[in-house]
Amino acid sequence: LDLDTARQELEEFIPHVKNISDSSIKKMAGRDLTRFKQFKKQGIAVKFGRFTQKENNQIRRNVEEFLSISGIDSAEKLLFTSRYPEDKETIHRLKAKHEFCEKISEGIPRPWRLIYYRARKMFDPNNYKGRYTKEEKEKLMKYYTMHGNDWKKISELMSRSNLSVAMKFSEIKSAINYGPWTNEEIQKLKHAVKEVIKRKLEMEDTGSLPSLEQSKEDPWVDSEKLCQQLPWTEIEAKVGSRYWRQCKQKWNSILTKKMSKGQQSRKGIKALQSKIALIKRLHEMQLEDANEVNWEELSNALGGVPRTYVQATFYRIKVSYVPFWQKKSFSEIIDFLVEYKLPEFEEKL
Repeated sequence: LDLDTARQELEEFIPHVKNISDSSIKKMAGRDLTRFKQFKKQGIAVKFGRFTQKENNQIRRNVEEFLSISGIDSAEKLLFTSRYPEDKETIHRLKAKHEFCEKISEGIPRPWRLIYYRARKMFDPNNYKGRYTKEEKEKLMKYYTMHGNDWKKISELMSRSNLSVAMKFSEIKSAINYGPWTNEEIQKLKHAVKEVIKRKLEMEDTGSLPSLEQSKEDPWVDSEKLCQQLPWTEIEAKVGSRYWRQCKQKWNSILTKKMSKGQQSRKGIKALQSKIALIKRLHEMQLEDANEVNWEELSNALGGVPRTYVQATFYRIKVSYVPFWQKKSFSEIIDFLVEYKLPEFEEKL
């Protein structure tokens, strides 16, 4: 497929495909498009978000089966081939011969890249080594001075996973505050988010920028749906006293709190409409596990609100209206809401 056709066909399965680079589109067209179409024929939607226990088990089976048919003697050699330079050529040949890409993703309706990263996280023996010692933190800072953001190199030197060393460096590179957020920190966070969203708007829609600048309303307020794609490491640098994960969590909590107050202040038709729409969409998904819910997709379907707001709304509905909800499965909770509360909400509406 040519690039434009591939992007167009992938858009049916991946809503945010416009934000994906050309090189990634080419890879997805080869690795994923045929799989996605096969899943569609089976009535199975492509998924994102947190992996379920069922999917983790499927990845384990896929890896074990591939090791069996290929003769490669460990998952670490299969998934971290660069750690075994003497076997590298042989492993690459076996992976190509036995169609590694196809086998590792079998039965899992997700992009291949996400499945591969999940498998690496699950089977990396360096990923579960507990807390960093003082000596390890000092080594990490030293290696960063020598190698910069080459986390692959640093992870090899420290025998820790790429993700682990990158996140730990983010935590310790400056004086990080783990206590309650101060008003000054919250203002810095809001200002940082405003700056990056405004710049993103300018890059995406330069033609309409004059009207945005002249608008009485701050243009960033209308772009809350962009919160999931924000450059959090850049925001972390602007805030200064918190690492990126804290900034993301705090920003999501601010949005959720603001939107929840907005819902409470307009009780009545809109609040009922939101509850009805959320219950119906969750019921249509026919899922057994809350971990299978694509909250990102659901938040877009409900008007581009933050996913944390949708999750908080569902939690309030569950706690308020479902008796003994702690003892019920996710599907039982949804079935109860559809059978007993949905008709009541619709009648009120």
